[in-house]
Amino acid sequence: MKITFKLYATLQHLLPAHAVDNAVEVEVEKDISLHQVIDKFSVNRADAHLVLVNGRYFDCEGRDEPGVLVEGDVVAVWPPVAGG
Repeated sequence: MKITFKLYATLQHLLPAHAVDNAVEVEVEKDISLHQVIDKFSVNRADAHLVLVNGRYFDCEGRDEPGVLVEGDVVAVWPPVAGG
């Protein structure tokens, strides 16, 4: 199935060169977990601080659940951000 995967801030460089607006469309297995998607892009799990699927937050435990994604979902990942 196809999903859109987005990386922000200091993680953007991990996307392929053809990424547009911090996003790529990728083909993934139906029963894949969020951590497995994140791993495909070599994102250190400690750097995946905020993970959203269609705007819904997933904590670290929820990211290991298989089958949470469906066709057309948008997965967005942000690193920890300091400052203010």
